[in-house]
Amino acid sequence: MTEFPPPFHGPRDPGDAWVEGPDGTRMWGRFGSAGLLAVDRERGILLQHRAQWSHYGGTWGIPGGARHQDELAVDAALREANEEADVPIDALAPLFTSVLDLGFWTYTTAAARTVRPFEPAITDAESLALAWVPLHEVDELPLHPHFGDAWPRLRTLLEHPPLLLVDAANVVGSRPDGWWKDRAGATRRLLAALRTALEPGLPADLLAVPAGTVWPRTVVVLEGAAKEAAAEGPYKHDGGAVPARGDGTVGPVPEDDGEDAPAPNGGTSRPVPEDDGGAGHTSAAHRRGVQLEVAHAAGSGDDELVAQVEKVFGADSEASVTVVTSDRELRERIESLGARAVGAGTLLELLG
Repeated sequence: MTEFPPPFHGPRDPGDAWVEGPDGTRMWGRFGSAGLLAVDRERGILLQHRAQWSHYGGTWGIPGGARHQDELAVDAALREANEEADVPIDALAPLFTSVLDLGFWTYTTAAARTVRPFEPAITDAESLALAWVPLHEVDELPLHPHFGDAWPRLRTLLEHPPLLLVDAANVVGSRPDGWWKDRAGATRRLLAALRTALEPGLPADLLAVPAGTVWPRTVVVLEGAAKEAAAEGPYKHDGGAVPARGDGTVGPVPEDDGEDAPAPNGGTSRPVPEDDGGAGHTSAAHRRGVQLEVAHAAGSGDDELVAQVEKVFGADSEASVTVVTSDRELRERIESLGARAVGAGTLLELLG
């Protein structure tokens, strides 16, 4: 164990430097810094025991470091985690970003879930140890002060990730673009626009969560002829929460395993917020885990949306659920269950 940094070899990026605030506070990263909050469903979050010579040495935090010049915050977090802990970028799917903005310096926490298991490894001198820590045990460690301050909010976002439900029939019907001539075609365009918007992430304001950018689980409910729109394409298919055979069974929404789910007929199934530190874009490997789900309503699309909301709150009473619809009666039904509603126009404006 050493209290002094090892000698540096090789070219140094311009971002690898201290910056000083008006009150004399010094922070690492001329262009800000970023770190990766990786969460594994079975093992918890990946934490780094920081080397004694580092800033707040001896505390526990997340792998991260200074952003390079013109580097997006999420890309910086992934790069640093790969360099420091051998974290494979393609083993992760994005969840959200959270930004600490001190005015003269920013730190972006990029949260991501594992889509396949991996073991971290110490690959440089910045770590004393790396460990998967269950969420309920994190507070028992001596945490980096800034991470410790943010942890209660970050934990809530991890334990109750936002869900976005889209009433496709209502959203499609809100735009007078001739959708009535080809309902499936109009729905197909909506699905494509949603997929495009989900890649860089959505503004957290859309889902009323305390974050910068979010990649929510997104389920589009289709009914009638519109179901043809998802017959082919990279969509994950949910049979719906309302039983089709009247047998009273409701199956769980399938977990994302990182692979494209089979679909019928041989297919496979935002602007960046100003406060997210430029975190809204991710590498192609990281985006692979972003997936749009489609739920086929056995009958009424409204009933399916209500059933989806009931299913989520049945499993998690503190869930964060947003339903996109301008249908007044449906809004009243889902709001009575604890979900919030946003109008179709809000989503359409975001999609462009």
